[in-house]
Amino acid sequence: MLPTSVTPPAKSGFRWTICGLLFAATTINYMDRSIIGLLAPTIQKDIGWDEIDYANLNTAFQAAYALGLLGVGRVIDLFGTKLSYAGAMIFWSAAAVAHAITNTVMGFGIARFFLGLGESGNFPAAIKAVSEWFPKKERALATGIFNSGSNVGAVLAPVLILPLADAAGWRMTFVAIGAFGFLWLLVWVPFFGNPKKSRFVSAEERALIEEGGGDEAVQKIGWLPLLGHRQTWAFTLAKFLTDPVWWFYLLWLPKWLTARGVDPKGVALPLVYVYAIATIGSVGGGVVFGFFQKRGFGLNAARKTTMAIFALCVLPVLFVVHVEDLWVGSTLIGIALAAHQGWSANLFTTVSDMFPKRAVGSVVGIGGMAGSVGGMIFFQIAGRILEYSGNYGLLFTICVAAYGAGFVVLQLLAPKLEPAAV
Repeated sequence: MLPTSVTPPAKSGFRWTICGLLFAATTINYMDRSIIGLLAPTIQKDIGWDEIDYANLNTAFQAAYALGLLGVGRVIDLFGTKLSYAGAMIFWSAAAVAHAITNTVMGFGIARFFLGLGESGNFPAAIKAVSEWFPKKERALATGIFNSGSNVGAVLAPVLILPLADAAGWRMTFVAIGAFGFLWLLVWVPFFGNPKKSRFVSAEERALIEEGGGDEAVQKIGWLPLLGHRQTWAFTLAKFLTDPVWWFYLLWLPKWLTARGVDPKGVALPLVYVYAIATIGSVGGGVVFGFFQKRGFGLNAARKTTMAIFALCVLPVLFVVHVEDLWVGSTLIGIALAAHQGWSANLFTTVSDMFPKRAVGSVVGIGGMAGSVGGMIFFQIAGRILEYSGNYGLLFTICVAAYGAGFVVLQLLAPKLEPAAV
């Protein structure tokens, strides 16, 4: 006879189940934002937008994403992680589904705006959840695990979306992928809560979370006081310059493949290949930095040397337009994306290098908004270049130059990565 209630084991690891839910939400987040790039050639024929229209659609997403980052932190603090994350998921999933009922470029723009507004809540809510459920010593690992959902989402998107669109049409694809968010809620709502009160957490695990600083109250610093520090601008301007590169590849890579003559139904394999290579950079960023530290490099030297190496690793993408073989070209782009991930991982870490923990979230928020604004500007540039000349080579050159400019800015404003006097 089964017991009426289940007592959790003495040493449960339920916090890792929570981490799995954060990973799943981030994966869904990236699939929802990737649909338009994958299906753009098909939708373009149906609705009839040009390259500038496509740039405007993506700009609408980025504008809403930037606006959302301004206030989402306060919303989470006011309503709590559980309710806020659920609300964000409902909001962006409904917006994803709404793409299916649009028939105009304007309608798509409105749907993209609300999708960006809802998706801006994912990373702040996930980071907050990690702070509530994990001791300090495990937070970096938990954050790395859920953040890997961005790569997994980029890999899974072409595998799931393109066959589904071929079978059911692009409209039903938006509905089906958007529905994943509502399914996620069926697990999130009953399982997530305060670890101090959760029936799934053992006394030992609860003690581990609490003794390690889990669910701690930290007095945060607002954005305005941080803008007076050059370290803030070093991170913010580097994000402004380099974040748009990742967004460009995410949203224009399928169009680049079809421009090279790849059938829209056949871009899945090259895209999976490219993003599989990119995942190496996510791990490589920490490995390369650790390599230099173990050999006696100081923090600043190890960090800057690592970032310089990844900035140089994007150079081969300049030759993509001169390569006829699809897989060689895809390899070069994959290396560029892997280099971006390694660069980005170290750029994020410069914030904790230079700021106390109570300021880290705010500085990251400022940089994230700057990256979105940079994306808006770059999308307009890309749309006009492609509409009037179709010159992807010029866009790849701009992408390469962004890392060099970002490194120079970081070096000028934070030459020693010295701590900010906050």
